[in-house]
Amino acid sequence: MFNWFFGSRFWALVRKEINQILRNKQLIVLLVFPPTVQLLIYGFALNPDVHYLKMGVVDYAKSYESRELMSAFTENRIFTLEKVLSSEKELGQLVEQGKITVGIVIPPELNRNLTKGNQSEIQVLIDGVDANTAGIANGYVSQIVRQYSLKLSGQSLSPPIDTQVSFLYNPGLSSSWFFVPGVIGLVLTLIGSIVSSVTLVKEKDTGTLEQLLMTPAEPWEILLSKIVPLFVLLMGDVFLALGLGRFVFGIPFQGSFLLFLVLSALYLFVGIGVGIMLATVCQSQQQVVLTTFFINLPMVQLSGAIAPVETMPEFFYYLSWLNPLRHYVAIVRGILLKGVGLEALWMNAVMLAIFAILLLTISAKKFRSQLS
Repeated sequence: MFNWFFGSRFWALVRKEINQILRNKQLIVLLVFPPTVQLLIYGFALNPDVHYLKMGVVDYAKSYESRELMSAFTENRIFTLEKVLSSEKELGQLVEQGKITVGIVIPPELNRNLTKGNQSEIQVLIDGVDANTAGIANGYVSQIVRQYSLKLSGQSLSPPIDTQVSFLYNPGLSSSWFFVPGVIGLVLTLIGSIVSSVTLVKEKDTGTLEQLLMTPAEPWEILLSKIVPLFVLLMGDVFLALGLGRFVFGIPFQGSFLLFLVLSALYLFVGIGVGIMLATVCQSQQQVVLTTFFINLPMVQLSGAIAPVETMPEFFYYLSWLNPLRHYVAIVRGILLKGVGLEALWMNAVMLAIFAILLLTISAKKFRSQLS
């Protein structure tokens, strides 16, 4: 059987594709360099945590209490005291120019009110252009002021209900544990669709496909001989991405390695199917690249790779169910972080299988029609 396989037309076509890929240095670089750079950049740069916000203070009180209040803001890594100003006008200008994010105005009667036991107010100005940062900063300001007020009053309030919180699956609350699994899916989507489509379009440009038509090979042999080497190379990207996530970012692997490989292979067929379909529609490599980004960007935005799908408007939340990347991201996070199996991920696996079958079937028909 093995002698028959290695002597068949199909193996000859596969061997030709492998040799052609190995001679294409640009393709090898495309398979290795972009996934590495994207995972490192996204893993280190994407971080929703807020640290070292620039703060400006106008201290009209100039007292021990006001200095203690400023220390309360800067004794952690949330705020850094950028400037102490003399007027609210200067403070507002710095916020307007984007040089500081938070401005604090301490009234002159702060010390007098605290001495008499009266309530005192401070003014807080927050740059709200970045709504996420502004909301987090507002929460930190309120918490710091509350803790400082309790410290001044000398009261130790003991609530009737005590809350003990345990963080499951990510006890250190590391943001990279959320982003990197999503970026693995993002990288496989981009690389899989671009490499497969560019490879086929390049053969159309060079006339290689016309030469294949003169051989006795069947259309399905030609198409399958192109899919198999690409699939093997893209599986290498899966191992590369998994290795970077595990050894660079310390992401655990809680679930089944075999299940991860099987479902990742299924998703690669989705990417290859998209690429082949684009190659049958587009006429040049430049057109393929532009069209690929036009398709992939909405997929990424609706996948939950960068932001949770639960935060999307209802229409886009349900629309995301038609996005194969959403299902693969859920699978990667479920297997790596939670250690769950098919009993929890069967719906996502079924959706991936449906997408893979549909895309490969449609793209194969278009490819065969072009060959004929």
